[in-house]
Amino acid sequence: MNQEITKVPEKPPFDRSSSQDSLDELSMETYWTEIENIEKSSENRQDQEVVVVKEPDEGELEEEWLKEAGLSNLFGESAGDPQESMVFLSTLTRTQAAAVQKRVETVSQTLRKKNKQYQIPDVRDIFAQQRESKEKAPDGNDSQSVRTNENKYQGKDDQASSLAVGEKELIPLVPEEAPASETDINLVVSFAEQAANQKESSKEKAQKSKDGDANFRLPKDKTGTTRIGDLAPQDMKKVCNLAFIELTALCDIWGIELKQQKAVKIKTKDSGLFCIPLTVLLEQDQRKVPGTRIPLIFQKLISRIEEGGLETEGLLRIPGAAIRIKNLCQELEAKFYEGTFNWESVKQHDAASLLKLFIRELPQPLLSVEYLRAFQAVQHLPTRKQQLQALNLLVILLPDANRDMLKALLEFLQRVIDNREKNKMTTMNVAMVMAPNLFMCHTLGLKSSEQREFVMAAGTASIMHLMIKHQQLLWTIPKFIVNQVRKQNTENHKKDKKAMKKLLKKMAYDREKYEKQDKSTSDADVPQGVIRVQAPHLSKVSMAIQLTEELKASDVLARFLSQESGIAQTLKKGEVFLYEIGGNIGERCLDDDTYMMDLYQLNPNAEWVIKSKPS
Repeated sequence: MNQEITKVPEKPPFDRSSSQDSLDELSMETYWTEIENIEKSSENRQDQEVVVVKEPDEGELEEEWLKEAGLSNLFGESAGDPQESMVFLSTLTRTQAAAVQKRVETVSQTLRKKNKQYQIPDVRDIFAQQRESKEKAPDGNDSQSVRTNENKYQGKDDQASSLAVGEKELIPLVPEEAPASETDINLVVSFAEQAANQKESSKEKAQKSKDGDANFRLPKDKTGTTRIGDLAPQDMKKVCNLAFIELTALCDIWGIELKQQKAVKIKTKDSGLFCIPLTVLLEQDQRKVPGTRIPLIFQKLISRIEEGGLETEGLLRIPGAAIRIKNLCQELEAKFYEGTFNWESVKQHDAASLLKLFIRELPQPLLSVEYLRAFQAVQHLPTRKQQLQALNLLVILLPDANRDMLKALLEFLQRVIDNREKNKMTTMNVAMVMAPNLFMCHTLGLKSSEQREFVMAAGTASIMHLMIKHQQLLWTIPKFIVNQVRKQNTENHKKDKKAMKKLLKKMAYDREKYEKQDKSTSDADVPQGVIRVQAPHLSKVSMAIQLTEELKASDVLARFLSQESGIAQTLKKGEVFLYEIGGNIGERCLDDDTYMMDLYQLNPNAEWVIKSKPS
């Protein structure tokens, strides 16, 4: 399935993207030289099978979208019982709900035309059912709703953290207290809601001129910044569903359509180094080095380039000789895994050319078949800040293997740029060189006019520039999405609790005894304002810690590591982490600057555990 973004007939307010404007006066010579080098190297390589892409039939596009959003049970044979999606839908923002409604209505119309036996419920009816269930509010024993410490505007019916969707119960587009600076990335409020507010306020042009080459930053969050890899898999799946809907909602604001395609056929090798699917390559490598997440050949090529020194002028830009690169490829295929390849014979520029070739010749692009065109089309968003927000959502949506390799690549590119005074490779120079290698996927058979090529060149180089410059922001999970996950978990716990009570009643259990036991699980022998921190794999003794306004996660860890006995003596900072487990989250690794009092108020039923991160 290929997430292709194309312009819909109605023109958005901007004919040109801010990405293209920023590059109009820059020389594109480096980009076109790289294209020529790629073409020369391709002459000496075997042709690869082109991925066959199937255009979706009417209604299929929206069905695929709903599947990707985790809402497939709103249509088809399970459409009669949409309860599984009720909780999910109740957490959506206004713009997210509009995106869902638009796709559900299209699928509904299509199925009616095809005279399917089952009907799709109107999404407005689904939301209406959700509101009714809220109004009935069973037992009056609802668990504490998710509150965010940042929502200082809670007096207004908890507007910003309320995610109820209905005709009148809508969250405001943006809270009154927005971040202090235009260069601050607001992670508390939905990106699409921010864009809708900006559009309605007619501030687009002013904003466009302000954020041209801004150094964007993330304001400190007292409940801690959540990064990719910090959450449990079940919560990360919810994050991906929400990120997909949020990306669509953001595109909908500006009249940009997410168009899905499927890769129907691709012929690949099942062993070797080059032209091998990333997942196959990693399976092959993990037999050699268990737990490795980055292809071994990719790691070795980066090491070889760095061994030659990152101060070399023209690094990544100057190509190796095409014939020599072809011979090195053949030799690597034969000797790399045997350990007999002579790396001393590989010149630094040859290693750089091999690295770019490896990326280009992945059968499916590093940015994935599903999202390559979405990455390309980020340039159509009107401001750099919104482009960065879209890139953040896209990085979240990438498969793990692609995301891990992209991170390793961007970190390496930054190390090259750190030596720009000597190697003359600025961020834009590196972006110009790398953009064709990431965005021009020959296996998809992309063809375009000369004019469109120039626009794509300027746009993709600008997107590459953004990804390198702001890579630290891209691996952050927005706070508003984490809060939506917390809300979903809270509502699911309510349902489970209600079901359990019914079951216990049927089994003639002492309900009062159960409820007392249920209450005691969170209150047992822990005084108010005190948390009990456990490290079951490291220590038999738990620590009772008094919460204060200034206590951070790093302080809790430092106290544990300062213990004079047990395994804590042998551990160092960075080997173990403090986790928030249970309550309204599955599991979350805390960053050092998390203020424990603020997080405790957000999730009072959590357990606090010190452990190492899974490899």
